[in-house]
Amino acid sequence: MHAFSDDALGDLDATGVAEAIRSRRVAAVEVIDAALERAHRLDGTLNAWEVRDEPAARRSAAAVDRALDAGTDPGFFAGVPTAIKDNSDMVGLPTRNGCDAYPNDPRPADGPFVRLLRSTGAIPLGKSRMSEYGLAASAEHPRLGAVASPWDLERTAGASSSGAAALVAAGVLPFAHANDGGGSIRIPAAVNGLVGLKPTRGRLPLDALLRTPPLVLVANGVVTRSVRDTAAFLRETDAIVGNGTFEPVGDVTGPNPARLRIGMFTDSAYGPAAPDVRVATERTATLLESLGHRVDEVAGPLTAQYADDFLLYWRALAALIVRSGRLLHGRGWDADRLDDFTRSLAASFEPRRLPAAVRRLRGARRDSDRLYATYDVLLCPTLGHETPKLGHLDPSLPFETVLQRTVDWVGFTPIQNVTGEPAITLPLERDANGMPLGMMFGAATGRESVLLGLAYELERAAPWPTLAVSPRP
Repeated sequence: MHAFSDDALGDLDATGVAEAIRSRRVAAVEVIDAALERAHRLDGTLNAWEVRDEPAARRSAAAVDRALDAGTDPGFFAGVPTAIKDNSDMVGLPTRNGCDAYPNDPRPADGPFVRLLRSTGAIPLGKSRMSEYGLAASAEHPRLGAVASPWDLERTAGASSSGAAALVAAGVLPFAHANDGGGSIRIPAAVNGLVGLKPTRGRLPLDALLRTPPLVLVANGVVTRSVRDTAAFLRETDAIVGNGTFEPVGDVTGPNPARLRIGMFTDSAYGPAAPDVRVATERTATLLESLGHRVDEVAGPLTAQYADDFLLYWRALAALIVRSGRLLHGRGWDADRLDDFTRSLAASFEPRRLPAAVRRLRGARRDSDRLYATYDVLLCPTLGHETPKLGHLDPSLPFETVLQRTVDWVGFTPIQNVTGEPAITLPLERDANGMPLGMMFGAATGRESVLLGLAYELERAAPWPTLAVSPRP
């Protein structure tokens, strides 16, 4: 199921749409109208939107057209339609974190990430749907229904940035905001055949709720259909933020000529990948070797102790949500309307174990740094097995069943949330059902440019299909 058509968006990526608007081949208002028409066409099929503000999007598009006609520069992505994940504030719309516990109060102002994204000229059409508080690996809302993958409407779009990935893969949007606290950019990108890069922790700003826990796991980013869109997004936002803490991303426009030392593993701290996923990862290793890179098998950096600590911290975040929701969000917040998985995750939290777990998690980067002293990049599968059907991770199922199924599937992605390092998933493989199967590459802190250079090389060596009517050139 997709919305690609011969309109102002065509099958262009975000960079292509921006170029078309900047050259005045199309007007920004035409592009926004095309995106909204596509959104209406798939409403009720993907369940990917939380809420839209169509009048505001059209007003922003008209302002872009006026600016371009006047010869001023409204930003690299001027007029390109996008969506904001429902855990970041967007003026005039509620922020509900994918759940029913919130009052429907519109936010009085944009949050810091939305302000940053708007400064590139991109135009949010509204908020994309997510799993409740980003805690589950599939967005299956008990009242509103599940977010489905456009590749197969019987299968999950992943989570927590599920709506964002479904909209981009289906051609409604060229790119969309996502963020990642345990794999929530990379999981839905892998499921939906997209590029998903989790930047280094702290490179881009977070809304207040996401930066307050004792250990910050979340990083903002986007999901895209092309490496150049991801590279351009990071180039533009990194330059605006001017974060002097990390190596600048810079303008990465193609492969890096350096040949890399790559460590590969196919066992997560929660268990081994399925046999077909292991074989797919080995095929990617063979491709890398054919391109002149060196690939060695290594043990993954996330040990069983870190895996247990991450699960405990995950439970702690759920407990914090349940116990402080009214304090944070006001009297209209109702914990009884949270889903079963969130409540059970919170109830299973053991507070006495938390201080030691947080100390260990804060030290996890020492172990990955030892690996990066030998290897430039680490390769592993993004997910442990094929994309599950809707219902497999339904939050109303018995808690221990959902928890075990979750870690079996997403056990590879938390590594970089614990260490804060960057990682990118690329849709280089397919599973037995024809669904996209992501391969994940990690690098040391601040080394996004290395990942982008490798991603360009792999995109050229093994181009991945999209759901577009015709392939993107």
